Amino acid sequence: MAFCAVSPATGPWLSGTEDSQADSMSDAGNGSLTTHVLNTVTGLPAAGLVIRLDQLVEPGPQWRELAQRYTDTDGRCQPLLAAGQAKAGTYKLRFETAPYWQGLGHTSFYPYVEVIFTITDPAQKLHVPLLISPYSYTTYRGS
Repeated sequence: MAFCAVSPATGPWLSGTEDSQADSMSDAGNGSLTTHVLNTVTGLPAAGLVIRLDQLVEPGPQWRELAQRYTDTDGRCQPLLAAGQAKAGTYKLRFETAPYWQGLGHTSFYPYVEVIFTITDPAQKLHVPLLISPYSYTTYRGS
């Protein structure tokens, strides 16, 4: 199994302190959150694409960044929420598509893709794949 590369500048991280993470995860289930990205132009995985995970802070329209990952050569990365970290709430995955396409010599109609979803059962494993081309994208709830 391949794991994602991590930026040397930032390393693997979660925003906030570990203590506040532990407090906020007290009502977490056993579920996890994963993703992968496929370049549908080439039919190959999208390597080196930045993905950010945010959680909606209730009440109000404020997002808190939880994680940042980079896809590996298989278009995958380490779980954005590891087993036991998921909790009920609204989340956003932000895929930085423009730099990825620029790196391949293409322009992109979509500078980024944001997928907003709700976790209602923190015990479930969630997989949210993204299929991309310079002028379209598709996502779905995988298993």
